[in-house]
Amino acid sequence: MAAIYHICREADWRAARADGAYRGSADDLRDGFIHFSTAAQVAESAAKHRAGQAGLVLIEADPAALGPALRWEPARDGALFPHLYGPLPCAAARRVVPLPLGADGRHVFPALEGRDPR
Repeated sequence: MAAIYHICREADWRAARADGAYRGSADDLRDGFIHFSTAAQVAESAAKHRAGQAGLVLIEADPAALGPALRWEPARDGALFPHLYGPLPCAAARRVVPLPLGADGRHVFPALEGRDPR
């Protein structure tokens, strides 16, 4: 199954690692689920919700490891987005990488499973 992606503050991920699970951002807690995106959606999600924010990491998660707490629901323009109704176990993260800002102020993404990095 293709990976799904979440963007969070590096400090929040460090705290999650100490706890064993990530419980979400203030927005996630308000909405009642952790927001994820597919590889095709994540750059637009970053531009819309995290524009200009430094100190972020990109979490690549294995959806199969999340079980029934992961639901695909319509969101932006009716597209299906993965939402996790519960904490993200740190063990479900395939990789966590810094998400730096480029000279243009947009986040620079690594190559993602299922997405051309350009």
